[in-house]
Amino acid sequence: MTLTNSTVRAADHLVDQLVTQGITAAFGVPGESYLPVLDAFYGRETDIRFITCRQEGGAAMAADAYGKLTGRPGICFATRGPGATNASAGVHIAYQDSTPMILFLGQVARDMVEREAFQEIDYRRMFGQMTKWVAQIDDASRLQEYVSRAFRTALSGRPGPVVLALPEDMLYDEIIQPKPPARIETPRFAPSPNAMDTLRHRIAQAKNPLVMAGGGGWTKRGIDALQRFAETQGLPVSVSLRCQSLIDNRHPNYIGHYGVGTPPYLKKIMAETDLLIAIGPRLGEMTTAGYSILTPPVPDQSLAHVFPEPEEIGRVFEPEIALIADTESFCTEVASWDAIAPKQFANRTHDLHETYKRFSNPASVEEDPLAPFFAHLAETLPDDAILCNGAGNYAGWLHRFYRYRAPGSQLAPTSGSMGYGLPAAIGAAICAPEREVFAIAGDGCFMMTCQEMATAVHHDLNLTVIIIDNARYGTIRAHQEREYPDRVSGTALTNPDFCDFARSFGAHAEKAPDYDSFVAAVSAARNRGGVNLIEVKADPSFLSPGKRLE
Repeated sequence: MTLTNSTVRAADHLVDQLVTQGITAAFGVPGESYLPVLDAFYGRETDIRFITCRQEGGAAMAADAYGKLTGRPGICFATRGPGATNASAGVHIAYQDSTPMILFLGQVARDMVEREAFQEIDYRRMFGQMTKWVAQIDDASRLQEYVSRAFRTALSGRPGPVVLALPEDMLYDEIIQPKPPARIETPRFAPSPNAMDTLRHRIAQAKNPLVMAGGGGWTKRGIDALQRFAETQGLPVSVSLRCQSLIDNRHPNYIGHYGVGTPPYLKKIMAETDLLIAIGPRLGEMTTAGYSILTPPVPDQSLAHVFPEPEEIGRVFEPEIALIADTESFCTEVASWDAIAPKQFANRTHDLHETYKRFSNPASVEEDPLAPFFAHLAETLPDDAILCNGAGNYAGWLHRFYRYRAPGSQLAPTSGSMGYGLPAAIGAAICAPEREVFAIAGDGCFMMTCQEMATAVHHDLNLTVIIIDNARYGTIRAHQEREYPDRVSGTALTNPDFCDFARSFGAHAEKAPDYDSFVAAVSAARNRGGVNLIEVKADPSFLSPGKRLE
């Protein structure tokens, strides 16, 4: 509420900053510690929507999905203390996924700091390791300075989360209206010409080169340029963990993704590679199979590492060529190159893509009842459908048999966080309502954030949840059976009737006990719209595609 032409309440000024920066939705759980901000959202639905969630972890995960899809920081609000600790689950996802996010947290009044007042936490100490910057806005006149810096920090270099604490009393302060800021864009910077010349020379020398794309901060322009680069040079393209939508999986240069349970054919390819061009991934534990297919500190493969933050390059793996650049700038530059030696790589790239197609064909897994379900989704859903998932052994079927075909069609946490699928689907349905949205979850994964069904129904969203129910924490059970055979402890689950549960919120729901009923249920959900849930009972003896527990 503006008081005069020259003064403004701090809370209103905060919401003004979000609108100025192009934010159309903020996710959160209301709290008394930031009531003035909730009041500032009132009546501004055409500019920015406040999406009321049911738990702060779900709100932060939805904000992460918003950040992934839009390239703008996902915005989350949570109250102090318990709200902040709940939200930290989503902050950790944004950090490991390199997603721009700003979490605004209520804080005790300024005259109560350092007394361990009600729900007081020192956020600098709490969030220090999982954010790019943590600060507290004690002076309302500096609010615009802090918010502008938060946007710039979240978007610059390796994108990531920022936490800003809002003392409760500060939000009531009246300040002189400052000059409106400019919209902050992601800074772009190209690699050094010398490094690019070296890379060009190494591609010409290579016998078995391999591109691996991954990480955060990708744009459609960068993704399109990556594809042109691969086509012009005849290079095979793989992706890192849960980055499968960085290239159309049907593209003749695509060969698969390095992630949890990397298949033998991809391990063999990496062993044969003499030049690895890593564009954007950090080359973390999951992508490198526990640092085994790439061995630190100096890998057997010549490594050309493209990353937007110099501190990351050489952190684990010493590169032969260090290219400090954002992925869009690098890919647009290499996409403009003339062909170097495409005929030298063409036959191998063709054979590798054919190997990927055989691996991702459900017929390649004998007597696996789940594989056709995910192949049906790939054959039926539109190219730009968004599939969201968390963690669990069910994801092995999704990542293997679904073929992602458009930018932003995969939303999945590289941090391996359970519960991500449904909140991510909510974030996707909010910022991309024209696209079909599906949350894929195991029974354990879904129950982590199942209360967000209320959020989806409350906000009249269009999304479908598919639950793969095997009545256990499947991934942990698989590890347990390997380490302690026949000694089951803590991994069995008793579940509700998921269809009745969904209907209690006002969603549509049906069970799919077999393939034909699943096909019919998916068709009905797509035609019906609204919030839908499909429950698929899974054979609990299957640990991963084609692997059954005897």
